[in-house]
Amino acid sequence: MNILIVGASRGIGRQLLEQALAAGHTVTVLVRNPQRLAARHEHLRVVKGNILEPDSLAPAMSGQDAVCCTIGVRTPWDQPGVFSEGTKNLLQAMKKVGVKRLLCVTGIGAGDSKGHGGFLYDCIMRPFLFGPIYSDKDRQESLIKASDVDWTIVRPGFLTNGPLTKNYRALTDLTGVTAGWISRADVAHFMLKELESKEYLRRTPLVTP
Repeated sequence: MNILIVGASRGIGRQLLEQALAAGHTVTVLVRNPQRLAARHEHLRVVKGNILEPDSLAPAMSGQDAVCCTIGVRTPWDQPGVFSEGTKNLLQAMKKVGVKRLLCVTGIGAGDSKGHGGFLYDCIMRPFLFGPIYSDKDRQESLIKASDVDWTIVRPGFLTNGPLTKNYRALTDLTGVTAGWISRADVAHFMLKELESKEYLRRTPLVTP
């Protein structure tokens, strides 16, 4: 499979890059600074670009079977609007080139997963620290759901840099559920499985232990 990863410099995207290459896929990554990406592989292509610059997306998009958006911000006030604006650009580029499959990472607290993070997160951290981010993630999810691509929105629980365990659940019914801690490696593992299975097509699974 030919996979484009947007946001592969670190975090879930970096884990997805490594696991996809190990599984034999051909991977293209769109990164703002290629020098920050130390990975080298015969099935890896690195394209310099920015999700906020629409003209830079086309060179990376051509020939892809699927797009994985794993972008993030380092601080709650970094790059306001990057999730919704970037995703709008990504969807337009996919439509132009004819790529139909999209996996996009948002997070616990986006959309109808709000209220499933526990008291401290739901009542203090999300509204007072991450409010602007999750308002933008809500807009991001709405754009994806309104599009005609074959989408899956992946909502991880609370992220760690722990090892790959393959011991997690993907839940779409959140009744009585409170998200737990999950490694970025496990989230990437779920995404790679979902690319192959399409089990959660047009659904919004919470990935949690």
